[in-house]
Amino acid sequence: MTPDKITLHKQDATLELVYPDASRALFTAEFLRVHSPSAEVRGHGPGEEILQYGKKNVGISGLKPTGHYALLIEFDDGHDTGIFSWTYLRELHERQDELWRDYLDRLAAAGKSRDPEEQVLKIFNPGQTH
Repeated sequence: MTPDKITLHKQDATLELVYPDASRALFTAEFLRVHSPSAEVRGHGPGEEILQYGKKNVGISGLKPTGHYALLIEFDDGHDTGIFSWTYLRELHERQDELWRDYLDRLAAAGKSRDPEEQVLKIFNPGQTH
């Protein structure tokens, strides 16, 4: 479903979509950045995904319509190759909580942080069970 209205809130780094049925989708720039449909994030096939981290403070610097089917989102970290179809944006909206939890779990498992100023170290203790 194509949104009727798209609003970029630069101050709080969010993107808001309003649909014809009056439903609304609100995304943080970080959420969209780490779920970009680009090859840089998704890889070139299943199992080739590249975990994005340190994106807590990323913003959206621009939006460009791509035909009648998608939106190109330009991020202020230089990432500008993700073309977000209306279908993909709707899927992200419907699964946002699940996708965010999964992302946080993958970050923790990899010993990475959302914050670019943090470095997480996992200490292995041979006597400790996991």
